[in-house]
Amino acid sequence: MADFRQNTKTLSSETYIELNNVSKRYKNFKAVDELSLKVFKGDIYGFLGPNGAGKSTSIRMMLSLIKPSGGSIKLFGKDLAHNRYQTLNRIGALIEKPDFYKYLTARENLEILGKIGNVTDLTSKIDETLELVGLRDRSESKVKTFSQGMKQRLGIAQSLLHDPDMIILDEPANGLDPQGQKEMRHLIQRINVERGLTILISSHILPEIEQLSNRMVIINKGKSVVEGNVQELLNEGEMKVSFFVDDVAKAIQAITTSGLASSLAESDDEKIILTIEQERIAEVNRFLVNNETAVSAIKPLRSLEEYFINITTA
Repeated sequence: MADFRQNTKTLSSETYIELNNVSKRYKNFKAVDELSLKVFKGDIYGFLGPNGAGKSTSIRMMLSLIKPSGGSIKLFGKDLAHNRYQTLNRIGALIEKPDFYKYLTARENLEILGKIGNVTDLTSKIDETLELVGLRDRSESKVKTFSQGMKQRLGIAQSLLHDPDMIILDEPANGLDPQGQKEMRHLIQRINVERGLTILISSHILPEIEQLSNRMVIINKGKSVVEGNVQELLNEGEMKVSFFVDDVAKAIQAITTSGLASSLAESDDEKIILTIEQERIAEVNRFLVNNETAVSAIKPLRSLEEYFINITTA
């Protein structure tokens, strides 16, 4: 498994989650197969994989809901098997769809959960948390009147109620429309910045992870495929790059005889798109300028979706 961790994108070297060769076997089926990963303090860490890759099973093992068949799990530098209460008390979690008493209000639901969790100063904590997730004005509304997005935000509120150091979110934008996804993304960013919380987020909505996460792991068939800094992973190797130029015909003629690009992918009236290694972008730019072709903009085109498909189908 390659690790392209970039220190400038990591807020701390302190490890909050560490899985070492973790496996989960059900009779003759391995749901998770020697999975290793690290989540550092301050990360918004994307946990990606196709359906059935083992993401939910892995998260359940991190939360001690099921026991691993092999390997070790450390939370906050402590072995989970021997420090279960101490470590899990520092984590909040939203697993799949949140489940609430629908005929009770948002506040009443949080009061019940807060009392079960022995949360101190509960009333002010509920007010503060509902304000953060944008539900303060609906605190006295029954949950049965909530949209899916509001229920998801209430689920995040309950995960924050006991002031955790880290939260784990399993598909928090699942079932939301584009506006709901945008609101969820902004909420997660606020929690990370304003509360200073480390966040592990499992999602199949790849553009969301691309915009949110600084680091990620992609797993396939229960195994780690690649882990590292999101932008560095997207920029490694060959990629498609748009060069916006003043004279497309001149640029095409110059590039096709230069040998600088693997191929000319396509072009239109304002740009040419080249398949090229990241390290050669500046060289191509200089070459075009030296050949009397003005370059007004350069835009890499590789998306997380493209990278994900390539790496999971290889």
